[in-house]
Amino acid sequence: MFDSVLVANRGEIARRIIRTVRSMGLRAVAVHSEADADLPFVREADDAVLLGPANPAQSYLDIDKVLQAARTTGAQAVHPGYGFLAENAAFARAVVDAGLVWIGPDPKAIEQMGDKINARNLMESAGVPVAAGTREPVSDLAQAERAAEEIGFPVMVKAAGGGGGIGMGVARDSESLAKAFEQACRAAARFGGEPAILLERYIERARHVEVQILGLADGTVVALGERDCSVQRRHQKVVEESPSPGVTPELRERMLAAAVRAGEAVAYRGAGTVECLVDADAQDFVFLEMNTRLQVEHPVTELVTGLDLVEQQIRIAAGETYSLQPRVSGHAIEFRVYAEDPRRFLPGPGKIGVWEEPVGEGVRVDSGYAAGNTVTPFYDPLMAKLCVVGATREEALERGREAVAAFRIEGPKHNLPFCAELLDHPEFVSGNYDTGLVSRMRKA
Repeated sequence: MFDSVLVANRGEIARRIIRTVRSMGLRAVAVHSEADADLPFVREADDAVLLGPANPAQSYLDIDKVLQAARTTGAQAVHPGYGFLAENAAFARAVVDAGLVWIGPDPKAIEQMGDKINARNLMESAGVPVAAGTREPVSDLAQAERAAEEIGFPVMVKAAGGGGGIGMGVARDSESLAKAFEQACRAAARFGGEPAILLERYIERARHVEVQILGLADGTVVALGERDCSVQRRHQKVVEESPSPGVTPELRERMLAAAVRAGEAVAYRGAGTVECLVDADAQDFVFLEMNTRLQVEHPVTELVTGLDLVEQQIRIAAGETYSLQPRVSGHAIEFRVYAEDPRRFLPGPGKIGVWEEPVGEGVRVDSGYAAGNTVTPFYDPLMAKLCVVGATREEALERGREAVAAFRIEGPKHNLPFCAELLDHPEFVSGNYDTGLVSRMRKA
């Protein structure tokens, strides 16, 4: 086992990783930008290195600076968290080439799953269900129109690279296809590549359900249950829960088996997530994408399995061999607490005057900020993740209502009022909801 870990990230996830690193008796090294110098994760690390200005390109995304920080501090391993360089195969290779331990999957697996078209084709060959769609990149509108006619409207249009719902759009006819295609091309350009676009059949009133997998050091891939991520705005997740209230035991069994096949197809090691779209009416599913990193919503899986996923990542990266027979018990829900307008969901940065986290049985808060800190406009506006767990979904919902009401934040705008609204919305309370829920709420 290595004795020190550099956390190549910031805010909430850096703080959360540092907590586990130190609990394992290892030394935690933080890296940070000038804008983040006063955040809790910097203070709580055993060592911290300033990377550069607030601009991510000059700090968190600068591979040379991150590796130099590891050399300077004597860190032996690197944990990328999520976002930034977490799914950058070149960074993973650079870490390994520098003689450090990469706490993540093999760089080849990151590459294979990073391109949505390649991932889709690979999963299809592995026996994982996929939606009707394009097997080759679509590079111009005329080609997109031919593909859409063959697949049948409505279609989902998205950039082959990238994640987080960026650049995704639904086209219901030729006119909306042109707009969605242009949007996806712009997103592809932001990722620095040629316009490589994927078209797939769009499932109306779908649920977004993902399976957490762990690829163990001995080659075994295990599934740790599923998470429902259907509460989204602009194709980006806001609330997640486990287990999914829209998945039957029979469908769950098929999804978990498919996720294990997906992991085995790329010899996956460490924590990963197989994302799917579920047709709740037909009780069927198709592969969406695979995230080769720790997910923002990993706490809900931790709360229902009792596992520390960061600890699992570290043990796997260290080459430890052990068996794992996960059991899922209870029901957990995560609310992403953003510095944003609760109605239009636009970022609302600012200085935090009051920060009082809720406490109580079944309540967990993973936060990146405290009173006196400033939420800047330079990074994702996620401030904290409020998680609750109960023996039943009903108990988790009630604990969620109490915890949301008790969470006090003053200064920046925040979406806790939206979370309270959601917890009383009939569709969400019933569990019979889909990815269009937030849009319907805002149109009401």
